[in-house]
Formats: sequence, structure tokens, C-alpha cells
Amino acid sequence: MAMANRGASRSSRLPPEVNRILYIKNLPYKITTEEMYDIFGKFGAIRQIRIGNTPDTRGTAFVVYEDIFDAKNACEHLSGFNVSNRYLVVLYYQTTKAWRRMDTDKARERLEDVKERYNLGGDIEKEKEKMYGYTPTPRRNQ
Repeated sequence: MAMANRGASRSSRLPPEVNRILYIKNLPYKITTEEMYDIFGKFGAIRQIRIGNTPDTRGTAFVVYEDIFDAKNACEHLSGFNVSNRYLVVLYYQTTKAWRRMDTDKARERLEDVKERYNLGGDIEKEKEKMYGYTPTPRRNQ
């Protein structure tokens, strides 16, 4: 009976956000790779686990499964799972969001370079004061 259910779930269509890569948040900082394999390996073969080790990425990890259905099963069962008094947040990795954030960061860096090169930025009212030699009066609500 269990095999029949498993086969039925494999033939059904998956939502577009489902993929083999899971993004895990709210991990204990001291968690080891072996503990991650113990927790996530129960749901299927794992290709790779990457645990964040910089101040920005601590408490997060990526788990890459061999099979998309194993990743879906792990996401459904481990979201909210308690590890060392921390509840895991398990999400599907979304490449479009990651690339969009990288593009935004690059654009911000380019903007800062242009501001620095042309001595731009700062308070607009102060710039007007320098250019026109007066202090603008604040607007009143009507």
C-alpha cells in the first residue's frame, strides 16, 4: 500500500517552486555536518550539504538532494522541526531571488561609485542651499 501511494505522488505535478535544493534557516550555530546528514538523510539520498560559516550566513544551510521528491518530502516534514530548541525554517531555494539580490547589490555598488566619483549624495536641501545660496522653507500641509 505504501508503495502505491509513493508511486502516485511521483506521477503528480509539482508546484514550480519545488526543486532539489533546500534552504534551511534558524539552525543552531554549533550544528555539525554529521548532524545535518542524520536529520535530512532520513528523507533520501543527499548530494551535498553546505553550512554557513560567515557572520552573515551562520545559522543557515543548503541541502541538495539527489531526487526532487525526496527534497519535497523533507521540506514538508522538517519545516518547524525542533533542533536544540530552535525551530527550523525549510524553504525551496529560489535562484531568481538570489540572482535578483546579487543584481541589486551590484547596482548599489555602481551607484556608490558614481556618487563618489562625481561627489554626489548627501542631503538634497543642503545641496540646494549651496547652489542657490538660500535656506528653503519647509512646506506646510494644506
